[in-house]
Amino acid sequence: MNVNDYAYSAEVIKVENPGTGDPTDTSRPESAYFLGVNRNKKSITVNFKHPDGVGILKRLVKESDVLIENFVPGKLDELGLGYETLREVNPRLIYASITGYGPDGPYAKRPGYDVITEAEAGLMYITGEPDGPPVKVGVAITDMTAGLYAHGAIIAALLARSRTNVGQKLDISLLESQVASLANIAHSYLIGGVEAQRWGTQHAAIVPYQAFPTKDAFIVVGAGNDRQFSKLVHKLGRGDLATDPKFATNAVRVKHRKELISLLSTLFKQHPTSYWLEALQPLGIPFAPVNNIQQTFEHPQVIHRQMIQEIDHPRAGKIRLTGIPVKYGHTKPSIRLPPPTLGQHTREVLEGFLGYEREEVERFVKEGVV
Repeated sequence: MNVNDYAYSAEVIKVENPGTGDPTDTSRPESAYFLGVNRNKKSITVNFKHPDGVGILKRLVKESDVLIENFVPGKLDELGLGYETLREVNPRLIYASITGYGPDGPYAKRPGYDVITEAEAGLMYITGEPDGPPVKVGVAITDMTAGLYAHGAIIAALLARSRTNVGQKLDISLLESQVASLANIAHSYLIGGVEAQRWGTQHAAIVPYQAFPTKDAFIVVGAGNDRQFSKLVHKLGRGDLATDPKFATNAVRVKHRKELISLLSTLFKQHPTSYWLEALQPLGIPFAPVNNIQQTFEHPQVIHRQMIQEIDHPRAGKIRLTGIPVKYGHTKPSIRLPPPTLGQHTREVLEGFLGYEREEVERFVKEGVV
């Protein structure tokens, strides 16, 4: 999720350390990760520990709507850039703080890492095969979830500000975002006292609803009701299963899950995935191949919805990035800027946006302020 993709007519400025830049990326700007998450941003470098650097940042805050930071709680306060200080500079500022555990409590000072939060907040425990170990999700999902919660919170705070003319501080943590994202799993425990378990691709309460091995790969098939189950087993050549007392309703299919899945798996293995995709298409039941990443980006609907965008980068050349997943009826979000090189826009922002004289910017450069 890139907030900057939706910042229609807004400028997103990434503030980095002079000389080193983003500490999480050591191979910029050619790193695929860096290129993927930094489009539509401008980059300036500022030394937070220099008094003039703090002055530059306060001047930038005065002209800004939103500040997003992910320092360990208390660090920016030590540098004179905490919320209470900056609200005096700009009372309308939305100050979004993303941390591992929130600004207070026994874990507040711990740094946040996606895989640690997946383990600590229950996600890893419920992910994986029933008879296998816990596994992490294939992408940094708790980082992304926290970003999505931050995105919504910022929009809500801007709406509130339009009514009150006052900004506010937003605290978003990886831990709280992941706990909230446990959704029905959380409430099965909180309300019913039911401990969760790993199901792999299976559904706890619907059978069949999972991935099956085919002759050459895997396919995911679901039968959300008894009518769909009947259609499926007839297509598989085992229409008798639809009236079998052990499988006729979902309730009994759940009880006899292991036996039924074994039967269906044997049937699916008789033909390649392409055969089943064509055979299942007319039935009106949910199904899909398990695509690798190449197949995902070759998917006709992905292409049609413009989820691959090509842009020119000054050092990496032509690069392809994921497109924007939300389409607007009137405003048109777009990839307006390629990912920046380190400090690429420092002079532009300081002189053009903040009004510093060129001579003063030259002094900042010589003294290591920017």
